[in-house]
Amino acid sequence: MSFPTQILPDHHRHCDDLFVAAEEAVQRGDWAAAAPAFERMRDQMQAHFAAEEDLLFPAFETATGNSSGPTRVMRLEHDQMRPLLAQLEAACAARDADAYSGAAETLLILMQQHNMKEENILYPMCDQALGAEAQRIGAQMSALLEKGHA
Repeated sequence: MSFPTQILPDHHRHCDDLFVAAEEAVQRGDWAAAAPAFERMRDQMQAHFAAEEDLLFPAFETATGNSSGPTRVMRLEHDQMRPLLAQLEAACAARDADAYSGAAETLLILMQQHNMKEENILYPMCDQALGAEAQRIGAQMSALLEKGHA
């Protein structure tokens, strides 16, 4: 199996699990658990964005000669999610469950739509465009995502 279509959807699910753990801690009012759970989720999402923006997207753009297509849209969507992560961080610091829940609901919708586009459209396109190069890029992405686990 080619790397982008395997590694990144698995990492999406990992980020989703971390998102749920943080949200559940907030809903319980367990701020001692919520803050580190949120930080793990944020760090993993940032590692995911970096793996795509620094490795996968440039390789795809080089292979296809297209930097204004699907990768541009995915970068713009990452840019929509970053302020929501900042809002969640501020809500955690303020121990404001309502603010956290509002930002989390918006982020969840964006993540679901974004991940579906990546998994069903972009990642298969990357696998096809990158060919044998996909394995090397996949190994680099795996290493970057592992660092995000620390």
